Amino acid sequence: MSGPFKGIGLASPLLLVLLGLFLAPVLLMLPQSLHEYVPGTGTSEAWTLQNYTRLLTDDYYREIIGRTLWMGSLVTFLCFLLGYPLAYFMARTTPAWRAAATLLVIFPLFLNLVVRSFGWITLLANRGVVNNLLMDIGLIDSPIKMLFNMTGLVIGLTHIYLPFMVLMLLTAIQNVPRDVEQAAATLAASKLRIFFTITLPLTAPGILAGSILVFVLTISALVTPRLLGGPAYKVMATLIYDEFMQKLDWPSGTSFAFILTAITLLIIWGAGRVARKWSGGLA
Repeated sequence: MSGPFKGIGLASPLLLVLLGLFLAPVLLMLPQSLHEYVPGTGTSEAWTLQNYTRLLTDDYYREIIGRTLWMGSLVTFLCFLLGYPLAYFMARTTPAWRAAATLLVIFPLFLNLVVRSFGWITLLANRGVVNNLLMDIGLIDSPIKMLFNMTGLVIGLTHIYLPFMVLMLLTAIQNVPRDVEQAAATLAASKLRIFFTITLPLTAPGILAGSILVFVLTISALVTPRLLGGPAYKVMATLIYDEFMQKLDWPSGTSFAFILTAITLLIIWGAGRVARKWSGGLA
């Protein structure tokens, strides 16, 4: 095999494995989402699109979709805002400082996700460390509600997924040619102008990759939203879990999962187009 088909031949074994392990199970669940669940009876044989239309037309479910996307956007933005300066420092510092900073960044990944979530519960509870400290120094008179709402979710998920953003940005910043920045400096460009016209656009692929990774992980997260958001403050992942495990409504749970996947793929596709234009086709 030669020509353009040579690459396909080399990749076909891996492609077949991916199709068999990931795509095939998803497609097998598709017919399940097109049936109706009858409480006390189970899944009926009748075909219907109600599971999909209900999620898109019911105000309750639309609110959960909006909350999930807003949560993912906030966490992604905060991870970028906090992660880019840290990644820039790590990329431009000495090897010894870079090694130490990398160890500090990845250290939280060594801890179990449940442990980290319970740690944030201890910090953010009404009588937790943060509220007690603020009341002791006189900044507030009563506890601030930081659990079972968007505040707690965003804080906890930002802490959990910040290392992923930093590591993606670190690689992108290290790949920026230093001679290009030095050439701009010799032409009397300020450091701020060099950053916004050269460094930032050239790191667009890393920004895109890190943002997509953090966004997808955030909107699909289950453990942290369940612990910090509670059973009443639902997002898409906890809603899907409840449909499967508590209500035993597999058709609804499957359709909700497909819609979340479709929304995610659409956002990834749109982000890719924006990043390619931003970086001048380098993304």
